[in-house]
Amino acid sequence: MNNNNSNNKPTGAPASPFPTGYPHSQMAHAIVQAQFQAQLQAHGLSFNPSAKRFPPKPPVHGGSPFKQLEAVPTGSMTARRKRQKPNEKLLPEKASAILPESALYTQLLDLEARVDAALARKRVDLQEALKSPLCVQKTLRIFVFNTFSAQNPPSWTLKIIGRVLEDGEDPDHPSLFQRPSPYPRFSAFFKRVTISLDKRLYPDSHVITWENSRSSATHEGFEVKRKGDQEFSAQIRLEMNYVPEKFMLSPALREVLGIQVDTRARIVSAIWHYVKARKLQNQSDPSFFHCDQPLQNVFGEDKVQFTMVSQKISHHLFPPQVILLEHKIVLNASSPVGSACYDVMVDVPFPIQRELSALVASVERNKEIDACDESICGIIRKIHDHRRRRAFFVGFSQSPLEFIKALVESQNKDMKILVGESGHTAHRDTNSDFFKQPWVEDAIVRFLNRKPTVGSNAPGNT
Repeated sequence: MNNNNSNNKPTGAPASPFPTGYPHSQMAHAIVQAQFQAQLQAHGLSFNPSAKRFPPKPPVHGGSPFKQLEAVPTGSMTARRKRQKPNEKLLPEKASAILPESALYTQLLDLEARVDAALARKRVDLQEALKSPLCVQKTLRIFVFNTFSAQNPPSWTLKIIGRVLEDGEDPDHPSLFQRPSPYPRFSAFFKRVTISLDKRLYPDSHVITWENSRSSATHEGFEVKRKGDQEFSAQIRLEMNYVPEKFMLSPALREVLGIQVDTRARIVSAIWHYVKARKLQNQSDPSFFHCDQPLQNVFGEDKVQFTMVSQKISHHLFPPQVILLEHKIVLNASSPVGSACYDVMVDVPFPIQRELSALVASVERNKEIDACDESICGIIRKIHDHRRRRAFFVGFSQSPLEFIKALVESQNKDMKILVGESGHTAHRDTNSDFFKQPWVEDAIVRFLNRKPTVGSNAPGNT
């Protein structure tokens, strides 16, 4: 290879798409500069022949822009990709023009967006419903009994247990408490349990109190164990735990609504239905309603505003009655166990609530849909790449000269950003005389003859 003749093509160099002996015009210098800068950029090198006269400005923040990119935390990049993910599924307009069949894909995206919006609304509705679950009334059977041990010293144990009865279940079956129950445990239905013993026999601990607010765990029942050999009657006080809170209605309000115990919201709703059924709403001002004689006994007025109902019924609402039980402690080892039982109506969550919770969880986590979305995004990225390659070659085929000029100008801007070259030297880079200086041919030959990196496709492999 003759290094003194710049017109000779070095051995191993790629074939040029232009005829040999192309004159040294502005076009030739532009092509040389483009190839030279592209090769430098591929090897991570930079060449600035005007550095002695025009030294480059230091970077603005004292570091390379690539270091700032590497310093971004992985979590931030992941979050950024997640935020950009919906846009990655969209086809570019230019690609849509090339692919007429993409209209069907766009329609599917619109349909998917509508389905996702509908699912999101329904999921919110279900979540709101789960916050205030529907309840059904079931029978809570309470068993009160005691056991006795004649060992020295003698002792007795009072037990209070209970279980919600299911439909069709035999409450007298021996295995009643052995089968698992889908309902809350016994202690969850009570706010406070108080057991009072005979003060003469147990002066130091005659009152035993359990409060739900002090215990996060639920229990199947309660038991009290004491030493003693004398029979007496124990008083048991059970205060129900209503969530949401329930109230007992006054006789006047009970006569109007026919309800004994209920929540404030349901009581207000019942009053509204009473007014609506009897057409007591004021026609000129719908925010008021007239009171018939039963309502006048409750409110004491002829006309009441709807927004004031909740406040005006407060003195008609009282805490619900407690459950008072009495059990005689029998000191007899042969006494029947569980012979005394009491039934109480309680509110339990609707059985479908558990299925709704599982449904909401399954909708939020769908790995199959996520995998399909990732596959679609990968295909869209490939379409983006192929469209850019196609645009590159189509642009070159339509107007090679103008295309290369625009390409060279774009690469000039990129190189100035990479090497940090100041703006006042930009006019020299775009001037074709800049590449007619004596150093250009020598720099090209030296670059083409340099030893390439192993596995690289760079020219210069002699």
